[in-house]
Amino acid sequence: MKKITALLLALLLAFTVILLPSCGDDDTATDPWDSATYKEDATVGEGTKTFTLEVCAYDKTIKLTVKTDKATVGEALCALNLIEGEDGDYGLYVKKVNGILADYDEDQTYWAFYINGEYAVSGVDTTVAVSGATYKLSREK
Repeated sequence: MKKITALLLALLLAFTVILLPSCGDDDTATDPWDSATYKEDATVGEGTKTFTLEVCAYDKTIKLTVKTDKATVGEALCALNLIEGEDGDYGLYVKKVNGILADYDEDQTYWAFYINGEYAVSGVDTTVAVSGATYKLSREK
């Protein structure tokens, strides 16, 4: 009986030391907002036009007041390093917003673009920047 108890205790100890750390919080797992350029509301840029950009990802939203003299929303956001992407058949395919990645090939997420609360029918690179407008880039699946 003592040998069985000792064996069970040894197995329990091995399980605790070896297996449990892999079941807990992963040290490599981080909040995606940790890589964000802006983590809270802010005013960015300089210029005569002022619009609001809402960035929505992972159950968090921040509002950026963007000041610019650029003609399009895409030009303004690229100049401020707020968006990154690649040119595609339909214009700029936005992959990163505010330092946060949406990768459709990896997890079927993408950046949806809204203008004044409505899903946009134009891309950021062709949408004229209008003072007083609210644009939103939302990480969606």
